Amino acid sequence: MGKRINRCVELLEQDQAIYYDGAHSGHVLTHGQGYIDAATWADYMNVGMEHGAFDMPGLAEYIRGMVDGGPTRSGHRTPAVIIEAPVNGIDADHVRYNAWHFRQILGRGAHGILLCQAENAGAVRAFVESCRYPHNTIGVDPEFPSPMARLGGAAGARDRDRKHLGVGTRGRGSESTAAPIWGLSTEEYMDRCDPWPLNPKGELLLGVKLESPEGVANCEEILAVPGLGFAEIGPGDLSLSLGYRIIPSEPFPPEMQAARDRILAACRKNGIAFLQGCSPDNIIQRIDEGVRVVAGHSEPAAIKGRAYQKRAMPV
Repeated sequence: MGKRINRCVELLEQDQAIYYDGAHSGHVLTHGQGYIDAATWADYMNVGMEHGAFDMPGLAEYIRGMVDGGPTRSGHRTPAVIIEAPVNGIDADHVRYNAWHFRQILGRGAHGILLCQAENAGAVRAFVESCRYPHNTIGVDPEFPSPMARLGGAAGARDRDRKHLGVGTRGRGSESTAAPIWGLSTEEYMDRCDPWPLNPKGELLLGVKLESPEGVANCEEILAVPGLGFAEIGPGDLSLSLGYRIIPSEPFPPEMQAARDRILAACRKNGIAFLQGCSPDNIIQRIDEGVRVVAGHSEPAAIKGRAYQKRAMPV
C-alpha cells in the first residue's frame, strides 16, 4: 500500500508532477463509475461542482465505488478525489456564509477542494479555516484567543482584520462517514484530514483558482496564506474578464501570459504547486518551468512526464 492516503501529497512531497482526469462541469457520480475510476491512469479525479451539480448523494456513492474497485495500481485505497466547489472566494464573508459546502464535500470522503475565483487573502484564510478541525492548530496565530479565553468572551476571536489563520471551524459529525473511505478510525481521520504542507502529516490538498483581475493583483498575498497546496490561473474566466469571448489559445496574449508568470512565481516563492494545462508536446517544458499539477486529461502527457521525472507508471 502507498505510504500516504492521498497519492497527490505523496508525489508532491517528492517534487513529482501529478496528473488529473475528470470533467470540470460535472462528472458521472455513481457507484459504477467510481468502481471504473479506481483503475484510472491519473493521480486524482477532478469533480467539477462549480458549474456541475452539487450532488452529495452521488459523490458518496462515487467514492464508495472507488473503495470497492480499489486498491489503485499504485497501491492506494482510492485515487485522490478533488472537488471544484461552487463557492467564489471574493471575500471572507462570502466564504464563511458558504462554508457548509466544504463540510458536505469533506464529509463524503474527498481528499481536496479547489476554491474558485479567489480574490483576496481574507477569503482564502476563511477557506482554509473552514476545512480544518479546531484541534489542529499548526499555523494558527499564537495570539488567537484560547478556548478558555473565548469561553470568557474574549474579543477578536473572529476579527475580520486578522492577518494570520484563526482556528478551524469544521465541526464534529462527518468523520463517521469520511473516515471509512480513508480506511482510518474517526480519531485518526480527524488528525490527518488537515491541509498539507502546512501540516506535514496532513492528507488534505487545498487549492485556489486565480481567475479574475483582482485575484491576479492580489496573488502574492493570497498565495502566502498557510494551508494551500496548489494554485492555478483560470484562463477561461480571466480571459472573459479581459473581454475575450473565446478563450485564447497558447501562447496567451501578453497580459494573460504576464498574469500566468506572476502566479507561477508566487507559487514557487511559497512552495505551492502550480497547475496548468499540458500536452505531450509541451509537458517537459512545463515541468522544467515548475508546473506540478497537470491539467489536460492526457494520459500520453502523463506517460511522457513521468518518464522524464524518472517515475515509472504504476503497475
